[in-house]
Amino acid sequence: MPSFAWLILTGKNFLSITWSNTVDRARKEQVVAEIGHIFESSGVIVVAKYEGMSVSEMESFRGEMREAGGYVRVAKNRLSKIAIQGSPAEGIESLLNGMTVLAYSEDPVSAAKIADRFAKKSDHFEIVGGIMDKAVLDPSGVKAVANMPSRDELLASVVSCIGSPAANLAAAIGSPASSLASLLETLSEQEAV
Repeated sequence: MPSFAWLILTGKNFLSITWSNTVDRARKEQVVAEIGHIFESSGVIVVAKYEGMSVSEMESFRGEMREAGGYVRVAKNRLSKIAIQGSPAEGIESLLNGMTVLAYSEDPVSAAKIADRFAKKSDHFEIVGGIMDKAVLDPSGVKAVANMPSRDELLASVVSCIGSPAANLAAAIGSPASSLASLLETLSEQEAV
């Protein structure tokens, strides 16, 4: 973006204002606020190195994350560090160096699952840690979170547990009636002979 300088005459002095610097500062403040919101509202945030990743690999990662209900954010580490100052996420400041990407989701497991799966198939994607609630995670901690069942998997197992006793009860109630019917049929056949 070209830099446009505006000269403002103030008395005898000229004041030079560079338009791109003011816009950049406002944009940086907006990015810091957005990153701060990410750290406040996400169930899990995974920090990974992506040096050497192609654009198509990054788009693939973003697509997989989006399908799982997660998001990917690349931001300057300096701005991320400013955003986490004074927050419980301040413990991951040491992870924010080099080319880093933030993968996050409201579901405490989805982002970790997708990032872990993607790290296994890409040589250019390395998980360096993360944060879940207020707990800072190392790479093995992120892997442990990735191995946990997701919210949808937990809901499915709860529903099956709730539905299972009802199905068993219906079978138990229906079973004596069918057994009684077959017993009566057998007895009537024996009397007929």
